[in-house]
Amino acid sequence: QVQFVESGGGLVQPGGSLRLSCAASTSRRIFNLAVMGWYRQAPGKERELVASITGGRSQNYTMGRFTISRDNAKKAVYLQMNSLKPEDTAVYYCNQVPAVREYWGQGTQVTVSS
Repeated sequence: QVQFVESGGGLVQPGGSLRLSCAASTSRRIFNLAVMGWYRQAPGKERELVASITGGRSQNYTMGRFTISRDNAKKAVYLQMNSLKPEDTAVYYCNQVPAVREYWGQGTQVTVSS
């Protein structure tokens, strides 16, 4: 059974940074091939895809204030978030892209507030 476990959230002031981590329980072969993504769901809003990264090798992509990276050897995906804003407040999840309903974890709460 595939499971994703997110961590690294917390309370941060506007302009601050956080690094989220996601550990996958799937086999390394399957993880290496999977397109992975970070999603978020703010109160009263639908869950949305924030960043995604293709499989095949460990790498990273920067999209504005966020950088997504993966370490296939560790079966992990990371999200470095800089210059955080109050509107970034949400529960953050990782999952494959497209998302698999059965793979949603508990997420990690990110709160940006002064």
